[in-house]
Amino acid sequence: MKSYLSSRTEQIKPSGIRRFFDLANSLEGVISLGVGEPDFITPWSICHASIQSIERGYTTNTEIEGLIELRKEISYYMGNRFQVSYSPDTEIIVTVGGSQALDSSLRAIINSGDEVMIVEPSYVAYEALVAMAGGKPVPIVTTFENEFKPQPEQIIQSISSRTKAIILCFPNNPTGSLLKKQELEALAEIIVKHDLLVITDEIYAELTYEEDTFCSIASIEGMRDRTILVSGFSKAFAMTGWRLGYICAPEWLTQPIVKVLQHATISAPSITQYGAIEALRNGQRYIIEMRNSYRERRNFLVNQLNKMGLHCHLPEGAFYVFPSVRQTGLTSEQFAEKLLIQHKVAVVPGSAFGNSGEGHIRCSYATSMEKLHEAMERMGQFLENL
Repeated sequence: MKSYLSSRTEQIKPSGIRRFFDLANSLEGVISLGVGEPDFITPWSICHASIQSIERGYTTNTEIEGLIELRKEISYYMGNRFQVSYSPDTEIIVTVGGSQALDSSLRAIINSGDEVMIVEPSYVAYEALVAMAGGKPVPIVTTFENEFKPQPEQIIQSISSRTKAIILCFPNNPTGSLLKKQELEALAEIIVKHDLLVITDEIYAELTYEEDTFCSIASIEGMRDRTILVSGFSKAFAMTGWRLGYICAPEWLTQPIVKVLQHATISAPSITQYGAIEALRNGQRYIIEMRNSYRERRNFLVNQLNKMGLHCHLPEGAFYVFPSVRQTGLTSEQFAEKLLIQHKVAVVPGSAFGNSGEGHIRCSYATSMEKLHEAMERMGQFLENL
């Protein structure tokens, strides 16, 4: 029966995260540091706005690009928060989550055999989405020694005549690293020189822990017109289950993306879009509260892991730490599996995020301080037993 299946799909590896989630769910008493979503519930004002839209009968499809009211709010938000301007009429598209934004963007630009550079360790879906669109993923390997930041010479060496684009995710999942403005400017110089496109996943843009450290590559001179900016509401506003994302890009790029979407989903759910309008208008106070809580948890977790000898950097963004486990003599998968089975703490092996993630584990601090304390006690016992 395999002859009926797509060869592209057959070649896609299953998510390295999913196996550990399934194993963790089969055990009782597990503390999970593996989930990549906020432990906060969606703020009530956002929920209320969505409920009101149902009560008022706003339950039909919207424009493919999304409600114009929401696109106007996204336009204002991007200009006010990140100093990059987009027209709500032609340069903003609302999608069913950030994942669909990435998928539709890649399908709109990739021809068969086009190469797309991916900075690793990386979110597990990037490689698969590039391959399913007919492209060839080209990893840009980063290291602990360089704080998991791509070096300009690496990118230059990876460019070929088939290179179409590069995918960036900063703040990074899984490492928490962040590229500063000066580093982005050096990267932009290479991108412009070689006439490449950029897909920048900025879903964690609001989760940076020092003032004014985040900079969108789209705001760098010469980059706006060659950049597809992808973001969403899941991380900053604790709206993961709402499945709402968006794309900001010049019109020459949004037009083909809309073509993809009109044959895929028609439009994002109307009721979630009304909730998102409220999030952008009045949600900044919730972001600040959640960010402060994450900062406290981050500091605790990094301190504890380094005390145990699992060396890790202090993440500048997102809600993950990426400590090294090389000194234990175990692979990242062995470490994660033994820790889960023996002490019921779930983490994600670094190898799930590309070969360059081997020797590390991803721990999410999007969970309560109480659970983090208990998880660190269990991990300490595990290391003592090793």
